[in-house]
Amino acid sequence: MRHVIALDVGGTGMKAALVGAGGELLHRARRATGRERGPDAVVEGILDFAAELRGYGVEHLGEPAAAAGVAVPGIVDEPRGLAAYAANLGWRDVPLRDLLSHRLGAPVALGHDVRTGGLAEGRIGAGRGADRFLFVALGTGIAGAIGMAGRVESGAHGFAGEIGHIVVRPAGTPCPCGQSGCLERYASAAAVGQAWAKACGDPDADAADCARAVTSGDPNAVRIWQGAIDALADGLLTALTLLDPRTLIIGGGLAEAGETLFTPLREAVERRVTFQKLPSIVPAGLGDTAGCLGAGLLAWDLLTTTDRTEVTT
Repeated sequence: MRHVIALDVGGTGMKAALVGAGGELLHRARRATGRERGPDAVVEGILDFAAELRGYGVEHLGEPAAAAGVAVPGIVDEPRGLAAYAANLGWRDVPLRDLLSHRLGAPVALGHDVRTGGLAEGRIGAGRGADRFLFVALGTGIAGAIGMAGRVESGAHGFAGEIGHIVVRPAGTPCPCGQSGCLERYASAAAVGQAWAKACGDPDADAADCARAVTSGDPNAVRIWQGAIDALADGLLTALTLLDPRTLIIGGGLAEAGETLFTPLREAVERRVTFQKLPSIVPAGLGDTAGCLGAGLLAWDLLTTTDRTEVTT
């Protein structure tokens, strides 16, 4: 059975699947990333994991994977196949695409984790059927994926979609990126969790705890939550003005609050638009499988391009 390897590499864990031509998940597996052993060990672990997946395909599906798609965090130079930088994994300019291709004996597509997850959400998830979409992940930081006609734009230098570093509060909280007042310092799950932990005096409190306190009417939680909503709406208005998406997909940990997030967010964005067209604002639909499913799409897209080239030549 013809299939591809899909691999989603995170800071602590890796999710993988063998994906059939119709998108069916033929096999799933997980493994720790092992970053505590250092960057070289992480790379070797990825290569070994991919090789095991190839072996499973040979044994159980009758042939090796035709291609592989891999999603990784940090800065990704997709055209050159480089994992250029990832602070949480200690990477700098790792030629991951070539290393994997050599180990697997098959073509490999390398993608940025959020853009890859956004590709899946736009094509087969919450944005299915939208010709233009913006996917925004509200997690430890905030990142986005700009979807156009079934693909995701990576930009000239691999930085497209970094909506978390739109400045929404000039001269505000310093950001590790070197700016001050970046969106992710106010509206990420991490930022909300830190603000609520300080307000309630519980160092272990997180954004989910803040959301629960909002529903119970706690005034401090409501203040923190509304501050995050306002900052997020300001950042999204800039993105809507520049990109004019038909659908705005919100995912990540903060989106798990459901309508506690989406009802006031829709209202806040609507209050801010003037000439802009208001997009549909919807929750992501694929959860933590989005990165893996998107990696599979990258692999099948790579095969489609290769097959078309071979036919024309």
